[in-house]
Amino acid sequence: MIARDKYLQQLINSKNNGFPKVITGIRRCGKSFLLKELYRSYLVNNGVHPDDIFILELDDDRNIAYRNPIELGTYIRSKCQGKKDCYVFLDEIQKVYTIVNPAFTDGKIVLAKEKDTEVISFVDVVLGLSREDNIDLYITGSNSRMLSSDIITEFRDKATNINLAPLSFEEYYNYVGGSATEAIYAYMQFGGMPLAVIKSEDEKKEYLKGLFQTTYFRDILERNKLKKSELLEELCNILSTSTGELLNAEKIANTYVSVRHEKINQQTIERYIDLFKDSFLLREARRFDLKGRKEIGALRKYYFCDTGLRNARLNFAFSDEGQMLENIVYNELCYNGYSVSVGSFDTVEKNKEGKSIRKTNEVDFYATKGLRAYYIQVTSDISNETTRKREIRPYFLLNDQVQKILVVNKPFGETRDESGFTIIGVTDFLLRFIK
Repeated sequence: MIARDKYLQQLINSKNNGFPKVITGIRRCGKSFLLKELYRSYLVNNGVHPDDIFILELDDDRNIAYRNPIELGTYIRSKCQGKKDCYVFLDEIQKVYTIVNPAFTDGKIVLAKEKDTEVISFVDVVLGLSREDNIDLYITGSNSRMLSSDIITEFRDKATNINLAPLSFEEYYNYVGGSATEAIYAYMQFGGMPLAVIKSEDEKKEYLKGLFQTTYFRDILERNKLKKSELLEELCNILSTSTGELLNAEKIANTYVSVRHEKINQQTIERYIDLFKDSFLLREARRFDLKGRKEIGALRKYYFCDTGLRNARLNFAFSDEGQMLENIVYNELCYNGYSVSVGSFDTVEKNKEGKSIRKTNEVDFYATKGLRAYYIQVTSDISNETTRKREIRPYFLLNDQVQKILVVNKPFGETRDESGFTIIGVTDFLLRFIK
């Protein structure tokens, strides 16, 4: 069994806090397993009687009556009546349809249209049930609306949100064991989607490629009523090949023109990137001025929530080790609670003609967590002296007190170079250093 200790602890910490627990995240990342297997086992092992745990799977045809929000609320209250403490798990909550308030329809059940305002949805049921003194409520869902980050906005400060990601490298390695070096290469290639981890190599590839076509793209198209997927797919391919590059809508539009020989509206690009972010496929890293100490500019870096999914978009044929390594480091920093930005700062230098010019320098990541602050450069190898000098050059120019780290895809522990910069192998960095 794959352990998800971080998220299990979040559920334990929020137990009986008076708020519904809304478990969000990309599809197939293990939300139902976390709730129905891991958390349920925890409750039973800590004194909760199994009869006081109610699991209602709303995608089961035997439960279709409870897709009516009023019927759902009535049913759950009846199951919990007379009990002191009930733990209620509602799986696939998005199956609950939205209806017009029966007060305006003479008591009839009428499906709501997009323009209707007086409606009752699963949000109303969830908030209502969570106000019952004897109900501790947990919900998951797996369609695009439930997986969208806007669900957090709907509940605002009235729910505890637990955002589940694919397996971190720590979770992955704790499951597969063996050589950490071999594990990081496999993880780089196939990522940490739970069902992919337990499959053979050929099965992993087909599974991950299929997720995009049959699940993620379909969800985005249906949720946003998009009729064609070609633009969405081409944009996803561009973002896949450009992982870790500074991008904006103009640069992406130019790339699209060179690939498809068609023009594209920059506002459309921005909208589609937002769709990927809302479905938790992509994360965005903004630039931070390391000298001015503020966010700057419109350029962004985009990282996939899972390197296996990123590679699947490229048919596992684009194996840029540096890009994948950088993507993993970014995800792991986020998983471990760091705030992460792309470091940037300007210097004035002399060109070959002796003229003063302004030059923009970049550090892969500026990561902070409490009192900890790091500059982090990520590279696949520093055996080449030219590469090494290029990677550490920004550190000499910064010359401040922030700890400066060079993460390398080599199997060694933490060392210091002659300049006092930290050099560390990626597995030691991920499994120990940033904890």
